[in-house]
Amino acid sequence: MHLGRKTLSKFLIENVSGSHEGAALAALLVDVAAAVKAIAALSAKGALGGVAGTLESVNVQGETQKPLDVLSNTAFVNTFQLGGLVAGVASEEMDDPFPIRAPHTRGPFLAIFDPLDGSSNIDANVSVGSIFSILHAPGQQEPGLDDYLQPGTRQVAAGYALYGPATLLVLTVGRGTHGFTLDREVGNFILTHPDIKIPADTNEFAINTSNERFWEPPVSRYVEECKAGKTGPRERDFNMRWIASMVAEVHRILMRGGIFMYPRDTKDPSKPGRLRLMYEANPMSFIVEQAGGGASTGRERILDIVPGQIHQRAPVILGSRNEVDRLVRYHQEYDAGTDKSYDSPLFSERGLYRP
Repeated sequence: MHLGRKTLSKFLIENVSGSHEGAALAALLVDVAAAVKAIAALSAKGALGGVAGTLESVNVQGETQKPLDVLSNTAFVNTFQLGGLVAGVASEEMDDPFPIRAPHTRGPFLAIFDPLDGSSNIDANVSVGSIFSILHAPGQQEPGLDDYLQPGTRQVAAGYALYGPATLLVLTVGRGTHGFTLDREVGNFILTHPDIKIPADTNEFAINTSNERFWEPPVSRYVEECKAGKTGPRERDFNMRWIASMVAEVHRILMRGGIFMYPRDTKDPSKPGRLRLMYEANPMSFIVEQAGGGASTGRERILDIVPGQIHQRAPVILGSRNEVDRLVRYHQEYDAGTDKSYDSPLFSERGLYRP
């Protein structure tokens, strides 16, 4: 039992439910938690529940789907459709958003979500998660595509679930970032990580180094300096991490600091970034900023981007504030032609970055 500890419902009553809209938002977040519990139960069964392996279907992103991708998407869609609190839904797994129509009740919000982040990890029993973003709906009318295309600054709530050794739900409503752990015995989410703060400094970075040959010079400069450790210009050692699950990467940063990078690269010129803005970059940036961290493309604040497409991609650099600021400065120096790193022994030694 957790006598004296706050449940998610009690937290929302105290912090969100001060108005009619707040009460509706609190109820919607309780619905999200119910979907998370259902997905947690499915993921915990693994191969016993038939969620391992792959399907023949491919989603709109061109990615081969896993059974748990489809089941997770269905869990969220059903929850939002039956809850009567959203006017429309958009998902990574669906080509287009769809409106809530009769006989279902239309609500005051729009829900945008990635039902299962990091699904390539399922068969290896590595942590996966879900990400969601909540926006205002356009009054009483049925929402169109343009109604979803709001900058991240207009999110009213965002969060993620992490399905690991414990199931966690981390969320923000614009008043800090808070973490809840699922007590499986009683079925409640309990507040275990109130008002999370990301350390401003860090000795950890996360990036997929298999893409190193495609990076822009500012990112190469930053990573090379980290790898040089005590003998390099940073004069301290760094550790590198990579889980291939944005939820797991961001959660680690919230718990102990760090910087996560999926930057712009030249691997596919048609894609200025790899992660989806609306249901990955925006909600995670909101969460990280509310925890005192930073979130940028390298050239602009992620939450300020005005989206043009529901599946738009964006470069993502987020985490400990001082490291994000450093990478932003490196981009500024490179773009302005004032980057002197090419003249340093660190870069001339390998000869990779000289004009």
